[in-house]
Amino acid sequence: MTSAPNVLLLGGGSVGAIAAWNLEANKQAAVTVVCRSNFPVLSRNGYRIESCDHGTIQGYKPTGVLDKVPDDEIGYGSRIWDYVVCATKNVADVPPGVHELIRPAVTPGRTVVVLVQNGLNIEKHLFATFSQNVILSGVSLIGAKEPEPGRIVQDFPDKIFVRPFRNPNLDPEVEKAAAERFVEIYGAGGKTRCTYRADVSWTRWRKLVYNACLNPICALTGLATGRIRLADGAIAGLVRPAMAEIVAAAKASGYDLPETVVHDMIEMDPLDMYLPPSMLSNVRKGNMIEYENILGEALREGEKLGVAMPTLRVLYHLCQGVQWKNKELKGLVVVPPKGSFWAEGVTPLRGFFVSVG
Repeated sequence: MTSAPNVLLLGGGSVGAIAAWNLEANKQAAVTVVCRSNFPVLSRNGYRIESCDHGTIQGYKPTGVLDKVPDDEIGYGSRIWDYVVCATKNVADVPPGVHELIRPAVTPGRTVVVLVQNGLNIEKHLFATFSQNVILSGVSLIGAKEPEPGRIVQDFPDKIFVRPFRNPNLDPEVEKAAAERFVEIYGAGGKTRCTYRADVSWTRWRKLVYNACLNPICALTGLATGRIRLADGAIAGLVRPAMAEIVAAAKASGYDLPETVVHDMIEMDPLDMYLPPSMLSNVRKGNMIEYENILGEALREGEKLGVAMPTLRVLYHLCQGVQWKNKELKGLVVVPPKGSFWAEGVTPLRGFFVSVG
């Protein structure tokens, strides 16, 4: 692999912008960012980054800015990407999946795919599609947002933990070397903490105590993290029971989380920040929510191991309803006209016709 690898980074929002800047620090990599809603601004003016790690950076333009994954049609088809970094939301119930999205950019046996995404079992479709490629697990702990297109505000230090998802088709030492090389590139600027961590799955479960519980509860109630703590009964009746179920599921899966983890996650954000978690922000914007991988997979893993998860089960189905509404608004489901099931002598049908794509 060259000293300055070609990196394709999907997701030009807050996490992706900071990742691109870290990867290009000291010319360690050449990063092409694929973005959507902020593409016009980035292609014209670049990023304005206001960062607790890096200070203020005005007009940062990655090596390349695209509005779609490169293929032969836009002139990048012959490019060999050493790394494809996915820093997008992983909305598993809305195609195309990540494995389909990145397929044109992945060279079999060569490209290393890095999933800087939340949740469990996110690697499964990629292993099925790219059986000879190294797939890395990246768990990011960062506080950053994009209050307007192209403006990134980072108010919590960037920490990312990396290790390979174990691919039985590959030599473990090859996987480890790829992970260590990525850690080296990402942390080369010295302003961020990127660490190879063998127990990164433990870190994924720990993060789920927040993401699979407080995140959807805030989204469903419309209350930010401070207000949910002030609301009558919300913590005792919803948040703590949900978090206890995740802790139990993690333990059943072989990951013992600290006794203080529930308290730590509830108190993590200062109360008077009134911080809207990412899922609440997406609900407010009418965007799809990332509930299948962070809530659904945790629920399925726990129940498979015999863990009772009644709170998570209710939250999951409520999120399904919210997502269905989002799909209807975006034209991804077809709703029969009012009264169409009530023809004389015809029993009303249950359910709706679904058209995805």
